[in-house]
Amino acid sequence: MNSLVNQLKALGEGNRFRICMMLLEKPLCVCQLLSVLDIAGGTLSNHLKILKNAGLIDQRKDGKWIEYYIAGDSAEDFIRKNADFLSDRELIDRDLDTIRCSDRTSCTPSRS
Repeated sequence: MNSLVNQLKALGEGNRFRICMMLLEKPLCVCQLLSVLDIAGGTLSNHLKILKNAGLIDQRKDGKWIEYYIAGDSAEDFIRKNADFLSDRELIDRDLDTIRCSDRTSCTPSRS
């Protein structure tokens, strides 16, 4: 039950839910997420940590970038099922439109 509660808490914050919805579309690096969300880098880092600790997302190194993605089929199913409860998808749809056109040309690689 703890796992379920942690996942629900993680998705219960608006920006974290938006992050998950964008990651359902495709894996993204921090700079791509920051280009959509109106939050500071440290805040995004905290959101990513919470989502990762809840088992909803994971990360991998992709060349010079750290890329975030949905952590597997069960996490994807969980997020999609919760997305079914959205009554207003306008912001999510705008995020997805932006991400679909996004690439890493203006990104600075991470220094991990």
